[in-house]
Amino acid sequence: MIEIITDAMAHRGEAVGRVNGKAHFVAGALPGERVTGSLLQDAGSWARLQLVEVLEPSPERIDPPCPHFEMCGGCQWQYATIVSQQRWKRETVTSQLAHLGKITDAEVRETIAPGPPYGYRNRMDFQVLDGKPALFRSRSKDMTALNECHLLHPLLREVFDHLGDLTGTQTIMLRAATATKERLALVTGSIPPNADAWKSRVAQRTQRGLRGVIGPPHITEYVAGAPFRITGRSFFQGNTDGAETLVDLVRCALAPSAEDVMVDGYAGGGLFGVTVGKEVAKVHAIEVSPAALADLQHNCKANGVNATITPGAFEIQLAEVCEPIDLLVVNPPRAGLQSSGIGAVLATSPRTIAYVSCDPASFARDAGELVRHGYHLDWATPVDLFPQTWHVEIVARFEL
Repeated sequence: MIEIITDAMAHRGEAVGRVNGKAHFVAGALPGERVTGSLLQDAGSWARLQLVEVLEPSPERIDPPCPHFEMCGGCQWQYATIVSQQRWKRETVTSQLAHLGKITDAEVRETIAPGPPYGYRNRMDFQVLDGKPALFRSRSKDMTALNECHLLHPLLREVFDHLGDLTGTQTIMLRAATATKERLALVTGSIPPNADAWKSRVAQRTQRGLRGVIGPPHITEYVAGAPFRITGRSFFQGNTDGAETLVDLVRCALAPSAEDVMVDGYAGGGLFGVTVGKEVAKVHAIEVSPAALADLQHNCKANGVNATITPGAFEIQLAEVCEPIDLLVVNPPRAGLQSSGIGAVLATSPRTIAYVSCDPASFARDAGELVRHGYHLDWATPVDLFPQTWHVEIVARFEL
């Protein structure tokens, strides 16, 4: 048994302290606590502990409201106040910029909370275990069957409460449009016989694509006054209030004018190209996913955006934009732009970049590369898009 006093919250949501100078990571502990733990992993320069007992709790420790919390991997921080969670997220962005990006003078603004700390998720993806919706346990391939989930938006919680026996279903994804109240359940495997009681559109994934079972396999959401079609598993931000906040921050970062040419990289369904793109002369939207491309084309047309839509990988297709680029917004997956994406950006030299990231580490690495090649990081704003988890969204402004 190892006794340790933790002093910080590390990236990916574990508290960290040192024993004889060696970093020890402890999930479930808070900074400033004295705890005991058993050794899970010794990697030489660091170790990971399994929390056994909290000997001296932090004043920021609270009782988790969800009975599944200790077993389910969907949340990591229900035991901490929301104020402390938001502070840790800002500290994580700052520390990753310094450690990985070698940027110590950046303005990292206070974390923005776009909505409530629970009941915010407009999409949840569940496995099925013993006929019940389930999520994977933290750092495990084992699953936990759920009777409730406090993250679900009330529209989804109503569907969840009426799912019934899911035997024969492999996975089920629930989506809701908070503006129109439309709901969609996307099923892999057999459709339960009581699906008509879910008060939701129902679709089935097949080898040929999506099959509408009850209603069409899409919903319509509104963000910043613009309607967006969201089909099946196509990417769209999982927190609608958060999506509004991201649009506001990207608009603030880019400060678009009517003469500008804007590129929406990793465009998805067009969240930024459709909203901020209304304020520029032309939008070039780049997206690789066929499902997202269909929504992107529909959404640009429905909103009257002057957009050229290019299928393919961002790092390849950006070079095909045959006119000077004034503004660039990128919202890459967790791996970030990486060297190929950074190279494409540097080759086209947009005046201003709004970088939307879901991973502080890859963002800090990419930020360091952009700064070393002439860009200035004006500011970075953490957004608490997923409270009760260590995940944080970031919007940052870079300028030549």
